[in-house]
Amino acid sequence: MKVELNECFWTDKYKEKSTGWDLGEVSKPLKDYIDQLENKSILILIPGAGNSYEAEYLHRSGFTNVFVVDISQLPLNNLSNRCSDFPKAHLLNIDFFELDMQFDLIIEQTFFCAINPQFRAKYAKKMHQLLKPNGKLVGVLFDDELNKDHPPFGGDKLEYEPYFRSYFEFSVFESCYNSIEPRKERELFINLKKRN
Repeated sequence: MKVELNECFWTDKYKEKSTGWDLGEVSKPLKDYIDQLENKSILILIPGAGNSYEAEYLHRSGFTNVFVVDISQLPLNNLSNRCSDFPKAHLLNIDFFELDMQFDLIIEQTFFCAINPQFRAKYAKKMHQLLKPNGKLVGVLFDDELNKDHPPFGGDKLEYEPYFRSYFEFSVFESCYNSIEPRKERELFINLKKRN
């Protein structure tokens, strides 16, 4: 891969508004999952969150411990501008792999597809480290070839499963039944419970 996926790369993407994967709203599979959560005090992380409509939706739905991490400050500012009462201390402008906290739930939405595929095994291990006992990694992965030389990077269930198998129990790892029309049959929903 020729491009370096660093802070400058992502900041430029947001400045240029060249983020074609950005839905401009909360992802339907994640909204449906969030809507059935009852405990609004759980610690939630959304890594590589970009404009983070999921964080905004969680916050507006009364969840009090939502944290967002992104390597670029710009999308964090965008979230803060849309949602001015979102706690500033919960907007973490650092590299995901340097994060040192623990959470009950991590929500995956277009982060896995944004990192260099050579870091996918490292991603799974880091997710395991960041979760409390019995914590969950829940979200959406692209089930599509997509790109090999720039994000978003694709793949399929056969490739993804081995990254997670030793760290998580698979509650759900299957095609989304409730994707929006342009992503129909191109998304996998995951609900993975940390192996303790």
